[in-house]
Amino acid sequence: MAIYGYARVSTTDQDLSIQDAALRSAGCEIIRAEKKSGTTTEGRTELQTLIEFARKGDTIVVTRIDRLARSISDLSEIVKALEAKGVSLRATEQPVDTSTAAGKAFLGMLGVFAEFETNLRKERQLEGIAKAKANGVYDGKGRPATIPSAKIRELSVGGMGPSAIAKELGISRMSVHRALNPKAA
Repeated sequence: MAIYGYARVSTTDQDLSIQDAALRSAGCEIIRAEKKSGTTTEGRTELQTLIEFARKGDTIVVTRIDRLARSISDLSEIVKALEAKGVSLRATEQPVDTSTAAGKAFLGMLGVFAEFETNLRKERQLEGIAKAKANGVYDGKGRPATIPSAKIRELSVGGMGPSAIAKELGISRMSVHRALNPKAA
């Protein structure tokens, strides 16, 4: 009977080290980790490898259930696959342990809340986009320019280089380059 860990963060600039340390202290012999969105199980090859590799009597440990899945359907599918193989699921930061009735019940409740949180976040995002569009601020990407491109071009034509223009206007050189080469951006 082996104990395996699974760690996941959503973006490449997030760090897995805290989850890794928690999983190691929970006794995980092997830890599979990936930087992928939790809103779907598609493309999460480390998770699939771990599920396929685990055998009857093994335990898969995560720090929190939202590291495993963000939707009830995905969480349910993962738990069904593990149960069919006789593999239990445990969380280090939540009272989840599918080898117990209470742990299974708590898992179901956490899954509902994780999906609810994801849906609320999507609704807030869509409301913000709709509000920005109504105010004429959103045209599909980014926020409106705070420095007129015409001013940047005027300084460039006057002989200033990108670094000097950036310093003069208090903006980044990349902003200057974007304004001078809009097609490249």
